[in-house]
Amino acid sequence: MAEIGNDHNLVQLLQKGNVAAFDSLFEGYSQKLFGFALKYFKNESDAEELVQEVFVKVWENRQMLKSELSFKSYLFTIALNQIRKHFNKKATSLRYLESLQNEPEFSENHTIHEDDYESALQQINLIIEQMPPRRREIFTKSKLEGKSSKEIASELNISAGTVDNQVSEALRFIRSRLSTENFGLLLFAVLYIY
Repeated sequence: MAEIGNDHNLVQLLQKGNVAAFDSLFEGYSQKLFGFALKYFKNESDAEELVQEVFVKVWENRQMLKSELSFKSYLFTIALNQIRKHFNKKATSLRYLESLQNEPEFSENHTIHEDDYESALQQINLIIEQMPPRRREIFTKSKLEGKSSKEIASELNISAGTVDNQVSEALRFIRSRLSTENFGLLLFAVLYIY
């Protein structure tokens, strides 16, 4: 069997129902997705459940996957939709949902689709790319990989305080470049970076 390499090849194989390709993608992304979910749920059981739900959806929709698009973006898009549904379903009164529900733009008629998340993710990634390399690395480890300040500090041989400062600066940088007129992007940013 040919060696299965990058995401592009894995997605092409997955489209054809290749279980080994699915397993490879799961191994490559399940821990990152778990860390990401844990930041919102603060509960390992819910985070594990989300990872399972996301990959079930990936398998169910495998024939519609587009190998030329970012698989990682696709995964996190599904995850964000599931997180939003979870909090809506449980009517959890998180600060950001409470404040957004009071805004006239946040109505039943204002639906945010996966395409909006994909677009928002790309825009935020472009902003992240503009950061100094070290800050970008720290921010990515913290917010995308779900690592703690202590873990990052140990990995990069810096203090946890430096990590926290760099993450705060990165968040400030992102917020300063977001358009206040783009509601979908703002909602995504709240979910993605807080």
